Amino acid sequence: MTITLIRNADWVIAWDEDEDCHVYLQGADVAFDDDRIIQVGGQFEGTADFELSGRSRMVMPGLINMHTHPSTMPAFKSVREELGNPQLYLSALYDGWNLFTPAPEDKVWAARYAYGEMLLSGVTTYVDMCFPFPNWVDAAAASGLRAFLAPLYQSASWRTDNGHELKYDWKDDDGRADMEEAVGVIDAAMGHNSGRLAAVVAPMAIDTCSLSLIGDSLAMARERGLPFQLHAGEAMMEFLEITRRHGVSQVQLLAKERMLGPDVTLGHGLFLDHHSWLHWSTRADIGLIADHGTSVAHCPTPFSRYGITLEHFGKYLEAGINMAIGTDTHPHNMLEEMRTAAIMCRVAAQNMHAVSTADIFNAATVGGAKALMRNDIGRLAPGAKADLVTIALDEASMMPVYDPIRSLIYTAADRAVRDVWVDGERAVENGRLTTMDMGEVAHHLSEVQARALEKVPQRDRLKRHALQVAPLTFRTRRH
Repeated sequence: MTITLIRNADWVIAWDEDEDCHVYLQGADVAFDDDRIIQVGGQFEGTADFELSGRSRMVMPGLINMHTHPSTMPAFKSVREELGNPQLYLSALYDGWNLFTPAPEDKVWAARYAYGEMLLSGVTTYVDMCFPFPNWVDAAAASGLRAFLAPLYQSASWRTDNGHELKYDWKDDDGRADMEEAVGVIDAAMGHNSGRLAAVVAPMAIDTCSLSLIGDSLAMARERGLPFQLHAGEAMMEFLEITRRHGVSQVQLLAKERMLGPDVTLGHGLFLDHHSWLHWSTRADIGLIADHGTSVAHCPTPFSRYGITLEHFGKYLEAGINMAIGTDTHPHNMLEEMRTAAIMCRVAAQNMHAVSTADIFNAATVGGAKALMRNDIGRLAPGAKADLVTIALDEASMMPVYDPIRSLIYTAADRAVRDVWVDGERAVENGRLTTMDMGEVAHHLSEVQARALEKVPQRDRLKRHALQVAPLTFRTRRH
């Protein structure tokens, strides 16, 4: 047993079991014994093996990133931020994604880069939604994060031959072989000796998976007691396709097929029947999600780049939906994602009181924990996992400190993150990763992107080069 004590922290975001909410404590101790928290608040009277001063520090629970695609997104940095097809309702999912995707053997470097970004922004738990790639399980374990691997698989893949018509290439086996491969990854994660790996069952998307594949996947998840996540409400084209096939929205289809529930999370849940772009005849989706206890993983940044937003975070909360937050794109900066979630909600609602800072923090902590069916993460309380973060209150971007969580989310973000413990192990120490060399990883990632860019003409239906698909911000002149 090894006891670590943070003595007399200026601020602590503690969990009040009676009130079922986060509260501020001031001048409080936080102690953990190996992988479990043993005291939050008051003065620790026992003997600590390691003691750190909490002076000029805030201690908070580690953040939970509920929706990520680490093996690809970092390689898209500075390439895809302004890509969107106006003929497919501004989405770049269908003819922009695969153009820049790294080779399978290169994906591990993108993933490691994302893992570093998450840790440095205070994330301790994340859901890793990727198509399987070499060395994935070992890389996730080596990151130091608490990882829920969610191997993706699907019955069909997207295709557009002319840039305005979306087609689906259906697999002869309905994606069953890929599902078996995903089960292998799930088994490897659940059996890993790190103790920090778990799994989520995650067929790709409601429009790329048959109802049979989704239903069998959900049954498997329930048999194993695992959480389930499905992309739904992600794009305008998806809504149009599902209503074309079935005559009802995605959520109404899932409800009809009994595929909603407290163990289900909808990735994005943005284009539902109430969204102003759709002008659909019903307004049932939000109520159905709430009635079934289903969660929504909200990822505001990629949609904001397209000029799209959830309508809106506060409305979902008011209906009783459990909301979580994810970083579906680059950067994997959870604190900046939380800020964007708050801003976009208020803009969509045209009301600054539509969502509070507490609502956003809850979504990034206990909201994610609930979606993952865990009550021992996302909070600082005796018996919870020792997943915690220290914030430097004397960091210039945090000062002056009137309300530290507002200073953190709206101004300082990752600049103020100093230490991160996951399962009692220190993954970030004084602002530096202990589990990897971020500079080395970034160097490899640059090489990965360069190799992917070279392949763009082979992948693009118009045989364009990368600079033609994604022009630079400014014209380049030679001297």
